[in-house]
Amino acid sequence: MGKQLEDLGERSRFLRILWIDNANMIRSKALRLKVDDDVSEAVVGISRAQQGVPVVYDGVVPGAPLDPVGEVYLKADNSTIRKVPYAPGNSLAIGDMYVDGSPWDFCPRNYLRKILNLARDEGLEIKASFENEFYLLNKDDPLNCHENTAFGSTNSMNLNNDVIMEIADYLESQGLSVEQYYSESGPCQHEITVHYDDAMKATDNQIIFRETVRGVALKHGMVASFLPKLFADHAGSGCHIHLSLWRDGVNILHDPDENFELGNTAHHFIAGILEHLSALMAITTPTPNSYRRILPSSWAGKYGCWGFDNREASIRVVKEPDGTIKHFEIKTSDATSNPYLSIGSIIFSGLNGIKEKLSLPEPVQLDPAKLEEDERLKLNIKDLPSCVDDAIKSLSKDEVLMNAMGDGLSKAYIAVKTEENNYLKNLSLEEEVNLLLDKF
Repeated sequence: MGKQLEDLGERSRFLRILWIDNANMIRSKALRLKVDDDVSEAVVGISRAQQGVPVVYDGVVPGAPLDPVGEVYLKADNSTIRKVPYAPGNSLAIGDMYVDGSPWDFCPRNYLRKILNLARDEGLEIKASFENEFYLLNKDDPLNCHENTAFGSTNSMNLNNDVIMEIADYLESQGLSVEQYYSESGPCQHEITVHYDDAMKATDNQIIFRETVRGVALKHGMVASFLPKLFADHAGSGCHIHLSLWRDGVNILHDPDENFELGNTAHHFIAGILEHLSALMAITTPTPNSYRRILPSSWAGKYGCWGFDNREASIRVVKEPDGTIKHFEIKTSDATSNPYLSIGSIIFSGLNGIKEKLSLPEPVQLDPAKLEEDERLKLNIKDLPSCVDDAIKSLSKDEVLMNAMGDGLSKAYIAVKTEENNYLKNLSLEEEVNLLLDKF
């Protein structure tokens, strides 16, 4: 059924069609609309080269199997069309990439859709949520935070009440369900959580979330930054990913009669993610700035292990107050990652764990950083990549994930991340932040 412009309100005059590239830049082209336009048929063209453009400059990176010849068509997904409350006169839609009338293999959203179809073939539905941390900074002096607040500070809540209230209201007006808000550990740092949803919708919502927070902040004379590490002496910002597995409408994570009280399918699924975690980090923590956050004893998942309610484990299985298990969390993730590629690759790793019937080691119920290296080895606690170079090497050697992404997407992605890393890895934190602050 077509959606007419009048359905979006008479003041909608532009439709922004969004895409998210391999650099995790949210980009858009906007169509000028007339009242009788059917926006569900909206299409804009972009160059195929766009999926080979890094965050650090506007050009195609060396090694990407892409060039400026050929057109990709972004088709607005009708289910994502909504008004943009922080930019009157605009609506937005998230676009799918098509070439020659077919979904394009380089499209991150199409990649996630393909993986979710594989999960459905196994009778599984995946639900997800993103746990966003971000800083609200003065637009004119962003790197001089004027607050001196701490985690859970009601003073920070009061200082930022107007902007947080508007963010929450605008998120809910766009279909997201806000669950919790609190000030985070860093001064000027905040966290807002939204309710889980089907994996594709949750990932679309992550784009809406980032756009809304940044758009509202600008209205209030602020800059919102999701960058993993802004300040050397203050907490970093993660974007932890929460997942649950469902079959026939029933959450199948918990089974009190099975090992670790995890259902067999869930057990293998989590084991698959743990098995591929080093390679996944090339996707979920893909920038040098990411690794400034992932430090020992910093609640960032520095070591490859899992545990129950262990905030130092890279995979935290969450127990509810009644002892049941309804979801788990991947901590090695931040907002410099493309969420479609991240969720798709995490799910495929889990599906591979089911296929191979992989088993989990014993849960780790302490901070791995408190152990000596030989003690960690005895407990099957693995060292994870400590830089982008190591993560990319792990991904390049991971045949499971490389095959899932396909030849074109995997080559383009690795080329973009390699070029970004070469450009960024020798910068100081201040230089890095100045370059990336308005990007993430």
